Amino acid sequence: MYNGYPYYYVPYIPVNQNQVNNNGFMEPPLQYVQRNAQQTNRPSVQQILQRIRTQHSNLYTQLEGVGMNRQLIEAFFFYLVNFTRNEANITMTPSQVYNQFQNETPWFNQFIRILNVPIDIVDRIFTTVIEITLNILRGSQPGPTPSPGPGQRWSDWESLGGTIIGAPAVSSWQPNRLDVFARGTDNALYHKWWDGSRWSDWESLGGVLTSPPGAVSWGPNRIDVFVRGTDNALYHKWWDGSRWSDWESLGGVLTSGPAASSRRANQLDVFVRGTNNRLYKRTWNGSRWEDWEDLGGNLNSEPAAVSWGPNRIDVFARGQNNDLIHKWWSGNNWSDWESLGGTLTSAPAVSSRRANRLDVFVRGTGNRLYKRSWNGSRWDSWESIGGNLTSAPAAVSWGPNRTDVFARGQNNDVIHIYQGQ
Repeated sequence: MYNGYPYYYVPYIPVNQNQVNNNGFMEPPLQYVQRNAQQTNRPSVQQILQRIRTQHSNLYTQLEGVGMNRQLIEAFFFYLVNFTRNEANITMTPSQVYNQFQNETPWFNQFIRILNVPIDIVDRIFTTVIEITLNILRGSQPGPTPSPGPGQRWSDWESLGGTIIGAPAVSSWQPNRLDVFARGTDNALYHKWWDGSRWSDWESLGGVLTSPPGAVSWGPNRIDVFVRGTDNALYHKWWDGSRWSDWESLGGVLTSGPAASSRRANQLDVFVRGTNNRLYKRTWNGSRWEDWEDLGGNLNSEPAAVSWGPNRIDVFARGQNNDLIHKWWSGNNWSDWESLGGTLTSAPAVSSRRANRLDVFVRGTGNRLYKRSWNGSRWDSWESIGGNLTSAPAAVSWGPNRTDVFARGQNNDVIHIYQGQ
């Protein structure tokens, strides 16, 4: 047996310590090393593998999340990279190369079936490894903002720089527009945006924050940002299409950062954790701010909120058991709280791609990003997206097939991942 699996199904996978290098990774069989040495005009298999390890670590994380151990992943990646480099026509698509690989190595599919891992996840990640290899061999690296098609894989994580405290926030006021907000080391609010073709530099919007911000957009060229101030009250700042307003105080006693959603143009619902860890809401009804409303609960984090229709609001938080809890407004009344399980190590984030669809993101065990989705009729199982987060995530959708997620990374920078186009 090899790490619990029958090794004889996989030709040439090393099973003794002499074939494992100082980094704990498998060395390739000798015949492949000799073949690689004959092709010195392109990166070697090991050079390509090293780039995948350092730049695309989320691929390993996703396979480990479905029960595959690291050495087997290394072996599979080696065979995929080696085949793509030495056997495939690099003008082919990744799917064509993967199909050719499966046809010429029938033992491969047999072994995958023995592992009892999700085939759709394996196929997606293995195709991605081939795609990365093809891009390297063609001499063109994937850009910092690749555009996978609807329903396809998540991008790799990218750094947007900055040095932030706590979690970022994000909003979108039109397709292919993103506005990211964060608390800087001087406790001021900072802003960075994607205009459809490039990221801006960071700009300071001032203020003295004592929490992560919350942000929402209710129409073209409109952004509303909320924070907790030094007196623990809720503060509000907005962009009207031509300038940023001054800060205004909306009162209250906050014990967390705020979250905001919008059911329709010129309407805002702001949620906070208040005294006794209860959820409170304050609403802008189009002409004035209504009084605070107590929605109860027992929250262990900041809330997250989203609206997918004019009479619908969904609110999430971490509960006292570190599980994900959920409460919603149906247009007539508020539901009771329900538990959606999980083990959260941060506040959640939520986005909606279309009516009656929800994607909830959390930081879970191992500081990885996890997602649970409402598909219109039921909650899907938790999905590990990987990464190494040091804050709660932030999420937004600017189209029916697009979701962007942000968080603070290991260097206290803002990191970004997305799915769709």
